[in-house]
Amino acid sequence: MAPPKAASHRPAVRRKKSATLVDSILDKYLNVRFFKYLLLEPAALPIVGLFVLLAELVINVVVIQRVPYTEIDWVAYMQECEGFLNGTTNYSLLRGDTGPLVYPAAFVYIYSALYYVTSHGTNVRLAQYIFAGIYLLQLALVLRLYAKSRKVPPYVLVLSAFTSYRIHSIYVLRLFNDPVAVLLLYAALNLFLDRRWSLGSTFFSLAVGVKMNILLFAPALLLFYLANLGLMRTILQLAVCGVIQLLLGAPFLLTYPVEYLRGSFDLGRIFEHKWTVNYRFLSRDLFENRSFHVSLLGLHLLLLLAFAKPTWTFFQSYVRLRRIEDQLQPQIAQQNLELKAQKKPKKVEKDKDQNKFTPEQQSFLKSFEKSLQKASGGKAAAAAAPAQSEPERYGIHFDRCTQLALLPFFLCNLVGVACSRSLHYQFYVWYFHSLPYLAWSTPYSLGVRCLILGLIEYCWNTYPSTNFSSAALHLTHVVLLAGVAKQLVQTMRINKAAKKEQQDQQKKLQ
Repeated sequence: MAPPKAASHRPAVRRKKSATLVDSILDKYLNVRFFKYLLLEPAALPIVGLFVLLAELVINVVVIQRVPYTEIDWVAYMQECEGFLNGTTNYSLLRGDTGPLVYPAAFVYIYSALYYVTSHGTNVRLAQYIFAGIYLLQLALVLRLYAKSRKVPPYVLVLSAFTSYRIHSIYVLRLFNDPVAVLLLYAALNLFLDRRWSLGSTFFSLAVGVKMNILLFAPALLLFYLANLGLMRTILQLAVCGVIQLLLGAPFLLTYPVEYLRGSFDLGRIFEHKWTVNYRFLSRDLFENRSFHVSLLGLHLLLLLAFAKPTWTFFQSYVRLRRIEDQLQPQIAQQNLELKAQKKPKKVEKDKDQNKFTPEQQSFLKSFEKSLQKASGGKAAAAAAPAQSEPERYGIHFDRCTQLALLPFFLCNLVGVACSRSLHYQFYVWYFHSLPYLAWSTPYSLGVRCLILGLIEYCWNTYPSTNFSSAALHLTHVVLLAGVAKQLVQTMRINKAAKKEQQDQQKKLQ
């Protein structure tokens, strides 16, 4: 009788365990606190990002199926590439309906591949789905950077991604080459932060080979190379970039080098006033005036020089923290292995690991934590996160130091965009994905940050541009730059004060 009795209780036990597991999951995840965590805590972005990508997949399919495609440059791109595929390597002879070819060689190769894949450019619907894939891949790369930095709350990225009609239009309704260049750029940034330097340099050079606007990141990249690699290895990476450009341009440089350089890297090209987004309020004569262009270039250079010192300081701090990571990660991993082997939750004292820091490292970590807390609202974030999810495990989220690398890159690009001679509607993608990061790098209130992002979106969605929309765009750029500059100054002061405090403590101990 005993065996049947035991068997009769087994299903009940399983049902009880199953019910307990379901109740545990419901209690842990289906509550207001976890919902707030997903919305407000940057650490939740890897989870939220998956839902964003799935939602964007649906949105892009709906846009492609329901919104009519608008022809602007796609046919011209195909005509230019068709000339190359027919054997023409003279850039002055490669033309389309909108004018001569003005992009470097990587553009020619990529769009030549699209030419074949889309049946000589006639299968536009297929091209739209390819660009939807480009959009999703780039968004994944962007979300990866944001997840590493833990700077911006997930709800901000959700709103900015879902509500930008112009960005979706640029990718899947216009098929411009700007998204291709920016995709390669974000791939390069991810590789640089993973310290895969040569591969990152390769993707950066490929991005420049699609469109020259990527060079707006070059000043920050040069300092990033020097801070991380030193002079000789920086020269090596610059050589990688240069060699790739030579290889890409070889068919044209070996036949008609002057025409290639003049056509693909024409820094003096005149833009049409009718397409400008940022200078509608200027007369056409002033808009095309060379002195005006030179003054904008001078302003660009002055702003780069003004931000050079904080950029260098941020990059040096980033390098120091990465070195600390290299020193401590093996020790932390070993401790976690020992704790796991013992199967006894033990609270690891943070001070124990901090005693292994040098005084300089302690000073930097202290200033870094203070600046992060002040910039991103550390109290709110701490309150939103689930407490003590793994009390037996110890670790430091070193990837958060990517804030020190990303801000200078995004700021350098913003300076270039703000000082551009003209911005066309497709240029919005140059800096769209960095705008939330820049806004959350200012000391402004939440309302002001959202107002900045909203006004910028309004300006880029106003077609045709007006005097007001152009002026408003400049105003938001100035306010954004001023806010980031103020935050940089505050962070530098905190860093300096922390170093001084550490030095005073060392003197007292002596």
